[in-house]
Amino acid sequence: MVCLQSLRSLLPATVRGLIRQNRIHICNTSGMSAGYNQANVVILNKSLANDFEKFCQANSGPLPLLYRSDPGEWKCPPLSSDSDIRTDCLLYRKYEHGVCTESLASLESYSDQLKDMVTFYLGCSFSFESAVQKLGVPLRNVDQQRNASMYTTTVPCHEVGKFSCNLVVTMRPVPQEKLEAAVIATHPMNKSHGAPVHIGSPDFLGFTDLQKTDYGETVQMHPGDVPVFWACGVTGVEAVISCKSPLAFTHSPGCMFITDVKNEDASDLCAKEAPKVVQISSDPLHYSLVSQRTAEKIRSLEEIVGIDPGNRGIKNLLMKDELLKCCLSLSHAKSILITTGFPTHYQQVPPEETDGPPGALAMAAMLQALGKKVAIVTDGHAIEMNKKIVQDAIEQGIIPIGL
Repeated sequence: MVCLQSLRSLLPATVRGLIRQNRIHICNTSGMSAGYNQANVVILNKSLANDFEKFCQANSGPLPLLYRSDPGEWKCPPLSSDSDIRTDCLLYRKYEHGVCTESLASLESYSDQLKDMVTFYLGCSFSFESAVQKLGVPLRNVDQQRNASMYTTTVPCHEVGKFSCNLVVTMRPVPQEKLEAAVIATHPMNKSHGAPVHIGSPDFLGFTDLQKTDYGETVQMHPGDVPVFWACGVTGVEAVISCKSPLAFTHSPGCMFITDVKNEDASDLCAKEAPKVVQISSDPLHYSLVSQRTAEKIRSLEEIVGIDPGNRGIKNLLMKDELLKCCLSLSHAKSILITTGFPTHYQQVPPEETDGPPGALAMAAMLQALGKKVAIVTDGHAIEMNKKIVQDAIEQGIIPIGL
């Protein structure tokens, strides 16, 4: 038996050789051959291969395609000099009509069936772990010698052919003061899922209990840790389940194929400046990523809003970066409520201010164009006026649907 500590420094070819000899009895490959890319594996009948490749291209965040084999090709020349996909993963899963029917240590007994099957090698978040550690970010799953925590979200992937499933994410607890470092490390590594897809409460992804994983193991958080979620290649396993192929194989989640490709060779050296991490709210806990350029533009607008030629004390109402947080919150929201109208003269018609409603309508039109559901709430005295404004806007094509 070989211990994990020694596996971290071994070359990928050596680790693959130990796996073939059944000399590794660790349940996942996290931390093995540190600094080298690892890959998720999906093996499908050649009749499904073109659609699955398109599915990967349409969902490149969770499914960055590293290599597609020819039917019956057990090696993967761009990723390794000496490998055999039938033997080089710690553990495999066999799927029949979308149901996992068996876990296998080897696929050699299925060599005849594999002659008509295509292997897809997909990027894995284990690949960026050493880059994250170099910037001083602790990896709780590695320290606890556990598989990464994986969850199926309610976020739908783009459907292609028979492949239709929701996004799967990995979660790694990161100390709040190390969030920027985690983003800087992973942002350029698009072949390993890149920057996080969400930081904060899992509610935004459609689940609540971090103790209930769909794949992998529960990783314990330390005080001050924030849950950080990355897109996960196990989305490919969900896609296999969805297509209900008579026969398919995948790696067992966490038991990856270790390639000979170094992390730095797979990074996007032309990647733009890493985005900044901004905390939107504390309850629920929610952080967002924003480019430095965008943040600067929004802060410039905030300064303009604060201009007070009438000396009415507007600046006293401004809170630094609240406009930035509001913009980011709107970008994440699916549905938005806009309030408008300030009662001024109840005896007049209309009784409300008349400059606010057009601005509210302009915001509604912009948000609808971004695919948001929008509703407008106003004082009861101004309902008829706002109904008329909305109806005129629909007739003039300013907004496509009613609010």
